[in-house]
Amino acid sequence: MINQQDNGMDLQTIVSCSESPHKISYRDKILFTGSCFASEIGNIMKRLRFMAEVTPFGPMYNPVSVVQTIERIESGTPFNEGDLLIQEDVCKSIFVSSEYSAPSPEEFLTQNNNMLLKLSRHYRDSAWIVVTLGTNRIYTEKRSGRVAANCHKLPSDHFLKSELTINQIYSLFEPVIKRSKGKKWIFTVSPVRHWKDGAHENQLSKATLLLAVDMLQKKNENVYYFPAYEIMMDQLRDYRFYAGDMIHPSHQAVEYIWERFREVYADSSEEDLLKNVRKLNAMEDHRPVFPYSREYLKFENEMRSLRKKIEDKLYKYTKDHNL
Repeated sequence: MINQQDNGMDLQTIVSCSESPHKISYRDKILFTGSCFASEIGNIMKRLRFMAEVTPFGPMYNPVSVVQTIERIESGTPFNEGDLLIQEDVCKSIFVSSEYSAPSPEEFLTQNNNMLLKLSRHYRDSAWIVVTLGTNRIYTEKRSGRVAANCHKLPSDHFLKSELTINQIYSLFEPVIKRSKGKKWIFTVSPVRHWKDGAHENQLSKATLLLAVDMLQKKNENVYYFPAYEIMMDQLRDYRFYAGDMIHPSHQAVEYIWERFREVYADSSEEDLLKNVRKLNAMEDHRPVFPYSREYLKFENEMRSLRKKIEDKLYKYTKDHNL
């Protein structure tokens, strides 16, 4: 944890987070979607063996693309050839990140539609949906009238740039949330600043997102807000908590925000299991100097025993979930 005092002096303004009455358990399936900050927190939970799917089809920064992705997963609507573009002999789509590209349309459709089937099953059974919004700015393809999740460095004159209002963002998410009353939704606003839009424009964008999420929370009992943005902007505002680009949070900052998230939402009855998973991760990351020594063979036996203990516990949770 980060020191909050030095010689009795307060060195930070601490952002308070009320403990949630509803807890995320190892029994729960979780979907993280939205900006790259969702990837950061989601991948921490995935590494800790939670049943999490993280930013399907890549980071999505604007609310339209987030909702379109959720609705595609919810309905299982497959990608088709009309969704594709060929760029430098690579098949891409404005609806997904470059990492989901393929050498041919056939391969693109096969790999992404197969993944979509898996994601649809996961979404159907998910107890928690965690959404991180990055910007209210959208880029609409002039030719098709469709909002791009990723512009793939196409010329700027291919797109019409605009900003979503508070009510537009609310209206995008409200029907999806209403259809999924059995799920709990955690919204965050990404602390990553969209600096290329301009300092003032970035602030206006973040304010719009915050107000839209506040409206969603006030009108839906299953919607919650986690103040990742406020923790980064107000509590961790020293540049030592930023990466080299001075825009993204540093590894230390992400870890700190995750710990605050855990304090609010993690099930305390599973704390021993969480500690064991962390211990196993540390053991698996260890690279021995003398891999054939008696001491390391003992270490390997301890690691196998701990892995088996964790796998048995997680299998029981999964089995109970599917009953």
